[in-house]
Amino acid sequence: MGASGWNYITTYDGDVEAALATLQAGVFQEEYGHDARYRSLEALYEDKEYMGSEGTHTILDIDTVVATDDPPTDSDIADYGTLRPLALDRVMYHLGTDRPSVEQYEDLIAASERTSGHEENRQSLLGECQMRWTGYYVVLYSGDSPTHLWIFGFSGD
Repeated sequence: MGASGWNYITTYDGDVEAALATLQAGVFQEEYGHDARYRSLEALYEDKEYMGSEGTHTILDIDTVVATDDPPTDSDIADYGTLRPLALDRVMYHLGTDRPSVEQYEDLIAASERTSGHEENRQSLLGECQMRWTGYYVVLYSGDSPTHLWIFGFSGD
């Protein structure tokens, strides 16, 4: 099937795990709410064959938030299915601030959609996620207040 990139913005009240759970509930409803095979997110996760071989190619493929901003590695099985903060130096590199706004996120996504080349995308903020079955988050601000999480990553092979 190939790799699929995903990119979401969700509200944030200081708890990354709660924000992820809320986002996943909405994505599950959108993607599987009509599917009689999976009546709940838990039922989807119980289908180890499907999740282990194909996955959803969405944020539903992430099951653990980790605190480290060290990049994940293919050789560490524990890194698969994780969501981690993007390192501050990388946020600064791409966005020029340690407190990016929702507007900056929107501008960056619009610019990346205009970029068609693979190499340009690898150099973009979305290109920071090099390992499949993982993702990053960036806290977005309104003034000095954290208000949203930007979550992005890849699933698939």
